[in-house]
Amino acid sequence: MRIAKIFILMSLLAWHGHPVRAAPVGVTGNVQVRASVVKPLVLQSSQGLNLGNIVLAGSGNWTGAQVAVSQTGVRTCAANLLCSGTSQMARYTVSGGNKQIVNITAPSVTLRNLSDPSKTLTLTLDAPQSVTLSNSGNQGEAFSVGGSLSLSSSTADGIYSGVLAVTVDYN
Repeated sequence: MRIAKIFILMSLLAWHGHPVRAAPVGVTGNVQVRASVVKPLVLQSSQGLNLGNIVLAGSGNWTGAQVAVSQTGVRTCAANLLCSGTSQMARYTVSGGNKQIVNITAPSVTLRNLSDPSKTLTLTLDAPQSVTLSNSGNQGEAFSVGGSLSLSSSTADGIYSGVLAVTVDYN
């Protein structure tokens, strides 16, 4: 009988718009807390990327002739091109926290003709995806960045220049 009275009372309270609440019950939950503290990353460049001198040597109309400098500094030059002069890969050193994996981002670069900035070339960069820092000292880890250009018989003469925007961040 008592249960029926409580049910009827609760039904009347709910029917009149008053909420029915359960008695408060204390609940606790323990979780593990962790924090990882690492030194800030420092990126230093020690050498710029240079593809050297490139002569458009093929006859007729052609496209897609590649000139590239690898991460190891080896230059390759397509059949329609003559390459000479000094070429070199870009060099960087990154330092930071001990045994940390560092991601490397090297987006393509727009090179502008210094005589006519409306003339551009796209330099596709070739960089490692990541490096692992061997220690947290100032020495850091060295890595190199290469790149490639696609040229055609209609590429405008001139010196092309741009800025490599290489970035690093912890994995």
